[in-house]
Amino acid sequence: MTDLAAFAREKGIKYFMISFTDLFGGQRAKLVPAQAIADMAADGAGFAGFATWLDMTPAHPDMLAIPDAEAVIQMPWKPEVAWLPANLVMEDQPVAQGPRNVLRKQIDAAAQAGLRVKTGIEAEFFLLTPEGDRISDPFDTAAKPCYDQQAVMRRYDVVAEICDYMLDLGWNPYQTDHEDANGQFEMNWGFADALVTADRHSFFKFMVKSVAEKHGLRATFMPKPVEGLTGNGCHVHISVWDSDGKTNAFSDSSRELGLSDQGRTFLGGIMKHAEALAAITNPTVNSYKRINAPRTVSGATWAPNTVTWTGNNRTHMVRVPGPGRFELRLPDGAANPYLLQAVIIAAGLSGMHHKADPGPRYDIDMYAEGHTVKDAPRLPLNLLDAIRAFDADGELKSMLGDSFAASYIKLKGQEWNSFVSHFSNWEREHTLDI
Repeated sequence: MTDLAAFAREKGIKYFMISFTDLFGGQRAKLVPAQAIADMAADGAGFAGFATWLDMTPAHPDMLAIPDAEAVIQMPWKPEVAWLPANLVMEDQPVAQGPRNVLRKQIDAAAQAGLRVKTGIEAEFFLLTPEGDRISDPFDTAAKPCYDQQAVMRRYDVVAEICDYMLDLGWNPYQTDHEDANGQFEMNWGFADALVTADRHSFFKFMVKSVAEKHGLRATFMPKPVEGLTGNGCHVHISVWDSDGKTNAFSDSSRELGLSDQGRTFLGGIMKHAEALAAITNPTVNSYKRINAPRTVSGATWAPNTVTWTGNNRTHMVRVPGPGRFELRLPDGAANPYLLQAVIIAAGLSGMHHKADPGPRYDIDMYAEGHTVKDAPRLPLNLLDAIRAFDADGELKSMLGDSFAASYIKLKGQEWNSFVSHFSNWEREHTLDI
């Protein structure tokens, strides 16, 4: 196990940032001097849970964030600080609603079945002005800006700095591009075990925002920050391996698309629970402006609105781009990095347990011919529909943890109520003279 005090001496660390992610994906932290890290590593940093987006009251006892020393990351842009993801504990018991705890529970469930889930994500974000009200690059105006080499080079200083840091961290980044919306970028790095991917995803969002601020910009992973443009997805590539992590249990060259029977049933679980899954993969009011969007300026939303799967075809909720893995295209940039991985594993394990059939494979262009698919469920139209679908899915709630599910539904319900009680300019513009 990593000795954090020794790590600090070796790396020149002055401070550790003990960090956890709350139910809404907010990253919370305490800055701890290196000389105090030994005590914090043993006992945890104390937090008042009610002060974050967790289902607690001011009367709850101290919540302790116990750092995972094996996951420590020295911050490349501020190397005297190290970031430490933490597991939440209260009165010597894991906090059931803590997102990292929820994921660890699913990883343990997969391990009991002799399986290791490995994932990679495609993280998309916009670079905006500091006020967040417009795209930062005034020359980024093309109708089809995807892969625009001039536009990516105008933001070279930002994206190259981030990529350099990922190289230094050993994440194996392999491509960066200007995405389908003006001002939008995507960065990809190597796949890994689900917890490693979740920690890196969480740190990546922190790093991108920090580097953008350093350059006088504002980065956002908001699902649909600019009306009429393609939104921020967070596509997840999923494979399941034997416990040794060396044999891909999803791969079978003799089966359709190279996806094994186990892989098909895991996919079947994703399809079965898709409507409920959306409450976690698409967790904000704004999320449903991405998956239910009209055609964008570029000509496509690149987001699903129907529960369908296919081969190498990006117009469906799930595509199988090659043997032994599949891509879930439903999640967006607001997804909690830990809950995203957890709900995928839970749904997949449910499918394997029930030998779920993923249903028919469609090879059509869903954007042009989706209206011809009559028997596939539609994804929720808004956050309230998604919350209700999740609440109605007793099995998925049980697998994730009934205590977690109750807290998540409660807080997300409050978020929806806050939204619908808000008076918008649209209402005034369209109903003031009635």
